[in-house]
Amino acid sequence: MGSLAALAKEQGLRVTGCDQGVYPPMSTQLESLGIELIQGFDTQQLDLEPDLFIIGNAITRGNALLEEILDRGLPYTSGPQFLAEHILQGKWVMGVAGTHGKTTTTTMLAWILEYAGMKPGFLIGGVPKDFEFSARLGETPFFVIEADEYDSAFFDKRSKFVHYKSRTLIVNNLEFDHADIFEDLSAIQKQFHHVIRTVPRNGRVIYPQGSKAIDETLEKGIWAEKQSFGVEGSSAEARYHLVESDGSVFDVRLADHTHRVTWSMTGEHNVSNALAAMLAARHVGVELEHSAQALSQFGGIKRRMEVLADREQIALYDDFAHHPSAIKTTISGLRAKVGSEKILALIEPRSNTMRMGIHANKLAPSAQDADQIIWADLSGNNELGWLTPELSEYANQHIEISVDAIQGAVDRFIEMHGGTKVHVLMMSNGGFGGVREALLKKLGSE
Repeated sequence: MGSLAALAKEQGLRVTGCDQGVYPPMSTQLESLGIELIQGFDTQQLDLEPDLFIIGNAITRGNALLEEILDRGLPYTSGPQFLAEHILQGKWVMGVAGTHGKTTTTTMLAWILEYAGMKPGFLIGGVPKDFEFSARLGETPFFVIEADEYDSAFFDKRSKFVHYKSRTLIVNNLEFDHADIFEDLSAIQKQFHHVIRTVPRNGRVIYPQGSKAIDETLEKGIWAEKQSFGVEGSSAEARYHLVESDGSVFDVRLADHTHRVTWSMTGEHNVSNALAAMLAARHVGVELEHSAQALSQFGGIKRRMEVLADREQIALYDDFAHHPSAIKTTISGLRAKVGSEKILALIEPRSNTMRMGIHANKLAPSAQDADQIIWADLSGNNELGWLTPELSEYANQHIEISVDAIQGAVDRFIEMHGGTKVHVLMMSNGGFGGVREALLKKLGSE
């Protein structure tokens, strides 16, 4: 919604927005754009007399402002519908879908096109470091968009990405998530097949080789071109090979051609994301050689393994991961990078699916590559009660319920391992209750 607000502003519209809980980096970006942020949903906002309300999918019936909009019969739409009608008409849409890695892959693809001089439009669900803002209209027909499977709005339960009519579509992975709106994996596969059905015959679907959930979805029918990718040794059309085990150097092979990427990112999951982005860019004319050059200068995304501080004895990272698979690949990528140095993972499971305890049996094992894991329950009402039994067999994992307790645990861990470098990894899809700011302040005072 923040990126959509930026696009509407660029179109010359006056834009205001309200939310319950606004935090950086998106809040900072919106303020820099001159977009007024209003805390809460007070009905006095109707005094602004907007021409149109764009209602996000987090807003439900019972919300005071929404109820007043409905009672008065005021015009409203969803974010995806606004995009389809006012932004994406006539564009070559390049959608990036998948359970994990959408923001990162979208940013990679937008950067590759930018590096190639194609000046694309884009909408990214995070704040990229290589662009001034997370969204822009662009100067050419190409538009790169993060294609989310979450529902569109309280009145439109179709997945967002169905609205976008992608001509180039990446399906990076497909797992069970969003248990608050999907009953099971097959329900998610149905939505993914809906979006695949919208790709035209001269479009292309790019997907990983060997994913059962994706293969089953494609078997339901596909009318566009297909292109698979995977690790060296697989039967995929395009393959990657890790030159360095942490993914900081890798080769990409397609037919008889090999291209090397040396970049600042780590983790095999990011290598896979990169190959998908390179193949999507190739669909619109960017050669793999040029994509490899672009990624070698890729700056990354805020809150995606972002290095907040790196001192002689301690490094501090911020990441958005909120699903067991994403947590596992992120920590294992850091482990491959730092070797035997100590890793302390601070994880706040706060997505709707996590709060329901859907991934309870997968969560504790997902973090095993860290030396110590602190699960943060800052809800004040024991939302992680379902996790407690799962932690009984893990001596290196426990739950803390306050920012002060988490900071104390960090201090003890650093003191215990004073002879080696410590890597503190914070993982949350929210503001983490001020933990990030508290640790940065402490590091700044030392």
